[in-house]
Amino acid sequence: MARLSFREQVLRVREDAIVASVNRLLAEKGFDLMTVDEVAADVGIAKASLYKHFPSKEALAAAAMVRLLEQTRSIVESQDADRAFDRLASVTRWALHVQIGGEMPSLPSQNSTLRAELLANRAYLDLLMEVSDRLGEWIVQAQADGDIDPALPPEVALYTIFARACDPVPAYLKAGGRYSDEQIVEWVLATCMNGLRPRAAS
Repeated sequence: MARLSFREQVLRVREDAIVASVNRLLAEKGFDLMTVDEVAADVGIAKASLYKHFPSKEALAAAAMVRLLEQTRSIVESQDADRAFDRLASVTRWALHVQIGGEMPSLPSQNSTLRAELLANRAYLDLLMEVSDRLGEWIVQAQADGDIDPALPPEVALYTIFARACDPVPAYLKAGGRYSDEQIVEWVLATCMNGLRPRAAS
């Protein structure tokens, strides 16, 4: 692999700083309230300089989602538990910790411009499919192992796990100040994963 020039290294560091800022602001304020001006000010660069890296607010959000999916892929690849159900639980636990730590980007589900940006982003789509396929394989294996209800369509289990990344319950419980982050994560994880378990015969 060719070494990056000094200028390329500077640009890479700046882009990393921009994406880190976007990730934090999306987690803190959400896409609708985050502004490009805020991102530029947070990073300490001119708005015009920011646009040289990312041409729009939607492109900034897409870059943050690519970064999140890269982290997710690394977590998925690091799982070594024997049972697929335990690997799924571990990844879900990680997502809950990211969320309760205020580091999970919050994007609106109904925004046509943002959706178009994400669908046009090849890195985002490839990573999303890679992560989804691996989790889907684990779900099917967990069903074969008797750990997840085989009557559940695999995509229902998959979306149930994905939904923990934007679950409002951890934030509500944390705001109450009565429980530790670890307690909250474990309780939400238990309600999620236990809900996927096979139903007892009546």
